[in-house]
Amino acid sequence: MDWPHDPDGEEGSEGGRKYGHAVIAKKVDEDQDFPLDVAAFVDQYGDDPVRIDHETVVSLRDIFEGVDAEEFGDFVEMHRALGKAMRANGYWFYQESS
Repeated sequence: MDWPHDPDGEEGSEGGRKYGHAVIAKKVDEDQDFPLDVAAFVDQYGDDPVRIDHETVVSLRDIFEGVDAEEFGDFVEMHRALGKAMRANGYWFYQESS
């Protein structure tokens, strides 16, 4: 896929690699963007690349495919929904410790 910008370049990662939630979180202003309209957010940023791990880059739209919510009331609600969607779609590479 041709990305609108390099996921590891200045626009995508502010000079260092950022992964998953960190990339998406940078697109949201916690004080001004909530409640967040999911469809409008995906329309605006859907083609942006999100690095999942050192080898995998997917579009923000791909991650949001597993999100059922139409709106997020706050930052925590958004992160929980994204974590659930990422796990369900194989985009979660963190291992839970026992």
